[in-house]
Amino acid sequence: MTAPTKPPHRDTVPTPLPSPVADGTPLHTPVIDWFDEHARDLPWRRPEAGPWGVMVSEFMLQQTPVSRVLPVYEQWLALWPRPADLAAAPSGEAVRAWGRLGYPRRALRLHGAAVAITERHGGDVPTDHSQLLALPGIGEYTAAAVASFAYGQRHAVLDTNVRRVFARAVTGVQYPPNATTAAERKLARALLPADEPTAARWAAASMELGALVCTARNETCHRCPIAAQCAWQLAGKPEHEGPARRGQTYAGTDRQVRGKLLAVLREAHIPVPQAALDSVWHEPVQRARALDGLVSDGLVEPLPGGLYRLPHS
Repeated sequence: MTAPTKPPHRDTVPTPLPSPVADGTPLHTPVIDWFDEHARDLPWRRPEAGPWGVMVSEFMLQQTPVSRVLPVYEQWLALWPRPADLAAAPSGEAVRAWGRLGYPRRALRLHGAAVAITERHGGDVPTDHSQLLALPGIGEYTAAAVASFAYGQRHAVLDTNVRRVFARAVTGVQYPPNATTAAERKLARALLPADEPTAARWAAASMELGALVCTARNETCHRCPIAAQCAWQLAGKPEHEGPARRGQTYAGTDRQVRGKLLAVLREAHIPVPQAALDSVWHEPVQRARALDGLVSDGLVEPLPGGLYRLPHS
């Protein structure tokens, strides 16, 4: 191990840290063993969840903590236990059931994916990664996650938690870049175990490690199974020197206004008048902008007579 024991001096140009592992092998066993002992019992990890349950969870967990997802997930699967069940419902009902999870366009995308699965794949979530990627609303991460977690395939699954673990353990920096880079994808592929079952377990285990131990703030390195091999730890845990981390502001933003407007429509089962929407936000320009955005995104359907409802498509 030749990683430096102190952070570089502020007046010097930092040299890249040598990777503590060439192919990830020294990390696999301790992280997977830790996962076997400490993994949370989450409903989408149980065998009965099936591929559809995994897919629903992956849509809901984007930018949303587990604690908020759990009750909505359970209600969703009770309403629509298979993709065809959701496909048969109006898209507005998906928005209604999404509740206050935030980023409600995810509900429309999940509904669109359910329609495509029903029409193209006989109602079964496809096993092929390229077919998953071709579904509406499914990007690189979700396709890899479903293929890995639902079907045990070998894919690099790079969410924020995994990227942070790799940045610290291998690259020796506190945080990954704001957006996923080609170098991160290359590293993730290099760290993948060779056989599919171990690779799928590694994907889940490294994600859980980032969620529970190698957290963005207040990380608990004394609980980490690879602390002794972590390049960031060995370097003295140097502070982040890259671009500022993006904050999650909400109060007073258009996102908040959109949420308030959608709440009115979710609670109403008949079209609502403009006045009902006007009452939830005092600033008319911002309110109108938020409502126009909801209409443009397909989350709200305007009707004659100044009425609005959730979409019925």
